[in-house]
Amino acid sequence: MFHAPIRLGMVGGGAGAFIGAVHRIAARLDGAFDLVAGALSSTPEKARASAEALGIPRAYDDFATMARAEAERADGIEAVAIVTPNHMHAAPAIAFLERGIHVICDKPLTATMEEATALADVARRSNALFVLTHNYTGYPMVRQARAMVASGALGRIRLVQVEYAQEWLTGPAEAQGSKQAEWRTDPARSGAGGALGDIGTHAYNLACFVSGLTPEALAADLSSFGPGRALDDNAHVLLRFAGGARGMLWASQVAPGSENGLRLRLYGETGGLDWAQEDPNRLWFTRFGEPKQLLTRNGAGVGSEATRVSRIPPGHPEGYLEAFANIYAEAARAIRAHQAGEGPPPGTTYPTLEDGLAGMRFIAACVESSRRDAAWVTP
Repeated sequence: MFHAPIRLGMVGGGAGAFIGAVHRIAARLDGAFDLVAGALSSTPEKARASAEALGIPRAYDDFATMARAEAERADGIEAVAIVTPNHMHAAPAIAFLERGIHVICDKPLTATMEEATALADVARRSNALFVLTHNYTGYPMVRQARAMVASGALGRIRLVQVEYAQEWLTGPAEAQGSKQAEWRTDPARSGAGGALGDIGTHAYNLACFVSGLTPEALAADLSSFGPGRALDDNAHVLLRFAGGARGMLWASQVAPGSENGLRLRLYGETGGLDWAQEDPNRLWFTRFGEPKQLLTRNGAGVGSEATRVSRIPPGHPEGYLEAFANIYAEAARAIRAHQAGEGPPPGTTYPTLEDGLAGMRFIAACVESSRRDAAWVTP
């Protein structure tokens, strides 16, 4: 069935913003969204210039003006993507949710727990949907792993090992003109977590998403190896899950030789799974006492949970942008169903407000634990 594209706005994501470009590509990959309005920068001149360069018809100087104006238009935006630094997530999200405009927000949810609580209060009262872009949950083989765990293919889960290693903050990038490094290492804009909030929350979300487990306690050791760096650039976290499973999470941005090394390994009573983001079309499955089995995206033995979010035949690689686009595609399905007064179609899966709150509790618990010499803390 043909659907007209959902009218989309964007807050942030102007000239020089990496994640804004990713969101725009993801939103248009399946033709489900049409970007028609934006407040793309905190500087009005840059906001207008960025909108003109991108061919966005309606440019606004700030998000508050945009929210008011778009809500009053008959052809106003139906959803907005928020792609600003962390400290500018809450206020725009609240402004649009209060006007019934669906929100697709970059992670983590906010910079502080106070902001997260305020946002959650508004989101729960709003008639609009809230989608958080933990994009790694959009990979087909991640969906396959989740389905296998849920089906009991691994037996009862015993061990969860997740890591996300990067190298880009090994040197003083924040002092060398990198805009991305400047705000991510600034507590006023990033929040309480550095690498922890940037990539640690991705690792945490992925581990919980696939395993289906709920963390009961954690013990964290956070480090700042960069001279004078105010936020962590390396995190080691022990996890205790409900039901007795144990886990370890490592997030680092000072690991030379590591580019985007997100990897998840799960071990149960009868089998194990191994998936790496840098080789995302492959999932290794081992039944205890048997040879390893390689499952490939859209290949033999892969279930509908994975094939539903695959676009092309096996052997043709899909990656980061397609996984990101799957979050937007799922959001589009949910928005269209919502507009029709229906629930989301079966199988529709995307990170929600509750996932965002869980990530914020994870950051807060890790910071508290590390301050208490890696004491056990409830997230």
